[in-house]
Amino acid sequence: MMMHEELFDFLSRQRSVGSLRWFLEEPDPPSAVPLTPLQEYLQRLLEMKMLSSDQFDNLEKHTQWGIDFVEKYTKFVKERSEIELNYARQMRNLSKKYQPKKKDEDENKYTWCRAFHSTLNELNDYAGQHEVIAENMMSQIIAELTRYSQEIKTERKTHFHDGRKAQQHIEAGWKQLESCKRKFERDCKEADRAQQYFEKMDADINVTKADVEKARQQAQMRHQMASDSKSEYSSYLQKFNQEQNEHYYTIIPNIFQKIQAMEEKRIERMGESLKTFAEVDRQILPIIGKCLDGMTQAAESIESKTDSSQVIESYKSGFEPPGDVEFEDYGQAMKRTVSETSLTNSRSENKPERSSKSKTKTLWPFIKKNKGSNPEDFSHLPPEQRRKKLQAKIDDINKDIQKEMDQRDALTKMKEVYIKNPQMGDPNSVDPRLAEIAHNIEKLQVEAQKFEGWLAEVEGRMPVKSDTSRRTSTVYETQNSTPPTNNNCAQDRESSPDGSYTEEPSSEVQTSNESKVQPETAESGDEFDDAEEDMLPTIGTCKALYPFEGHNEGTIAITEGELLYVIEEDKGDGWTRVRRNEEEEGYVPTSYVEVFLDSNAKDS
Repeated sequence: MMMHEELFDFLSRQRSVGSLRWFLEEPDPPSAVPLTPLQEYLQRLLEMKMLSSDQFDNLEKHTQWGIDFVEKYTKFVKERSEIELNYARQMRNLSKKYQPKKKDEDENKYTWCRAFHSTLNELNDYAGQHEVIAENMMSQIIAELTRYSQEIKTERKTHFHDGRKAQQHIEAGWKQLESCKRKFERDCKEADRAQQYFEKMDADINVTKADVEKARQQAQMRHQMASDSKSEYSSYLQKFNQEQNEHYYTIIPNIFQKIQAMEEKRIERMGESLKTFAEVDRQILPIIGKCLDGMTQAAESIESKTDSSQVIESYKSGFEPPGDVEFEDYGQAMKRTVSETSLTNSRSENKPERSSKSKTKTLWPFIKKNKGSNPEDFSHLPPEQRRKKLQAKIDDINKDIQKEMDQRDALTKMKEVYIKNPQMGDPNSVDPRLAEIAHNIEKLQVEAQKFEGWLAEVEGRMPVKSDTSRRTSTVYETQNSTPPTNNNCAQDRESSPDGSYTEEPSSEVQTSNESKVQPETAESGDEFDDAEEDMLPTIGTCKALYPFEGHNEGTIAITEGELLYVIEEDKGDGWTRVRRNEEEEGYVPTSYVEVFLDSNAKDS
């Protein structure tokens, strides 16, 4: 500070008060050693500025790493869903591969086959649940995280853009403050030099008063400029401090809080996704448990004794074991006389017949049943079923006749149009087709007359079921009930292939029934009668689903759960012929039983 003597010296020389105010308010020029409080404050602000810039860089790296982690997890879930889809696809293909084919439908009659088929179906449902896992992961995790990644990228970009903008604003303010400070510093130095020059001129007695006054005015002007720069610097410093305070205590903290909230939300979404990842599996566990329970129940439903009984019923012949082979003494003729008596002739005539009979009886178990195609007149069916089949066949033929007639009418109209308008077509071009249709109609009408004849025959002699417990085969009934004088349709039926249950020795049985033979021959005929009257072969088994009382004639009573033999399949009338034992057989409603046919029966 200036000494009081110098102050009074200035006053004695009538110096301006404004020039003195500078020396009273302005401190001495800053020394090079200690920093002023202002410089320390500015230095601290510079450090804070650099620190906030570093924090923005660190936060930017960290948040970007967090977004990359979300995308990495999304990719992980996507690959997991693809694995689930591939696993489900392979499971479905495996289940489909081992599903029974149409030719293997006979497997359904065995419990262990049905159990395996049930396991395949449950496995297919099991695969479906893994498809559900993949679908839920795609919709609940992958799609949500993909959408959220885009949102968080946009939000992050906005926050850091605001932060960078605020940082640039405070840096621009800092630069402007530095500019004001340097201007104030320059003006202070210029005012100091002008003051020193004025004092030098004022002290020199050789200098004129005008020069002193000029130096004084120059010093005063420089002091005024320094004072204005100080005011400007002080005002801008106050403004900068306010902005800087708002920047570091309001704007930047708010941005940091938004970034923090964004980061916490990202972490929460990651936690929710991880929880969903587990819940997607947990949701299907009950259904998978049911699938596994179904597999266990299928395994527990296997019944070994039932399956073995099915095998026995499938392959047993139904014939009685052959009797002992009689000893034929060919040496007996050598002991007899050469003379031939009527007894010898009689025995010699009967012997070949017995021999053939014994051979036939011996080979009986190995005789194949006639398994040709069904006869055209459906004579292998019971009368009622045969009537329905014949009626259905007649209806089909009538439909075909009607189609041909409709087509003939259309062609006839077309021909008339061609005759009236020759430019549209040649009328003669329709004639070959009309001739062909006429031939087809005539052929179908002949076919319909044939079936109508058979139908009239069946309706005219419907059998009365008097003894249902001892029903014989359909062919045997037809032979006994056919009148001696048959029409052409009946003759065609007799020449048709044998029924499905007709044995090869049936012709021999019929011959033995019609002829009058000696007691020995009659005995052989009785044997064949027993064979023919023997039970029809079983074509499968059935299980009663509901009880049936069987009051009507020709039916048989059954109880729920009872196992019976099937000897005649339902032919479309809703009844199935079954047998309980050797003397109990009859018809039951098809809907009351569950039928398991043998593979051989289905082929026939």
